Amino acid sequence: MIKNRVEKPENRSPLRLKLGKEYFILKRKYFWWRDRKYYSQVDLNNRYCGYSHKKHQSVLLRPLKNVDMYLQYNKITNLRLAVEKLNGSIIKPNQLFSIWHKVGRPTKSRGFLEGLSLHNGQIGKDIGGGLCQLGNLIYWLVLHTDLTIAERWRHSFDVFPDVNRTIPFACGATLSYNYIDLVLINKTYMTYRLNLWLDDKYLHGEILADVPLSYHYEVFETDHKIEQQWWGGYTRHNKIWQRKTHLIAGFQEEKLISENHAIMMYNPFIPDNEKSNI
Repeated sequence: MIKNRVEKPENRSPLRLKLGKEYFILKRKYFWWRDRKYYSQVDLNNRYCGYSHKKHQSVLLRPLKNVDMYLQYNKITNLRLAVEKLNGSIIKPNQLFSIWHKVGRPTKSRGFLEGLSLHNGQIGKDIGGGLCQLGNLIYWLVLHTDLTIAERWRHSFDVFPDVNRTIPFACGATLSYNYIDLVLINKTYMTYRLNLWLDDKYLHGEILADVPLSYHYEVFETDHKIEQQWWGGYTRHNKIWQRKTHLIAGFQEEKLISENHAIMMYNPFIPDNEKSNI
């Protein structure tokens, strides 16, 4: 018996996909206008958030089989443009943070280039492609804070095998302008600051606050498994948890962050020495 039953994905016509996307884009813009006074602002001169809570970095160039490297280099341009809009974001108590609200629509006229994108588990290319790496980084940072994740999406397909993975599977956040977003709410008494930058090799991120760190955060997975579905494909599953340990008192809290299910687009039983070629 299949414990985690996943239905085979449906194929929709290009016209339906395009019309549906524009409808949801307009709908999201209306919500932005309605709630405009609640969104965080960028303040590069802010000096109050001087306590580092979490840092992380991710490799910019990752060669992938059958993926042109120019898409990887274009991705770096797209990331630089997005980082310019997000770096220095100040999230005060009761404020919202949205990646797309700050970045805006990625278009050629704004300097965005064609980058790698995924559509129904298939590798493609699109203007502004590659920004999911930014969503992944910010999401991982946020999992090590008390910020509340109001909206987060992840790919329903597992496209590439694990190669040198440093964080658990399904700890990312996919993006597609503008209704597939990463949205945060600050329900704490603290003010947070998000710093982002690039160097020659890495995309860097850091979350700081105006008070010292009180907890040690650990993000881990349980119940990881691979199953074959009734329609013949394989799926991957796990649960992601956050464990908080008080730095002085030592007591712990655990919270379930997400339960993940993804259709695998590669043979899950290929030898490890062949995975880097996929």
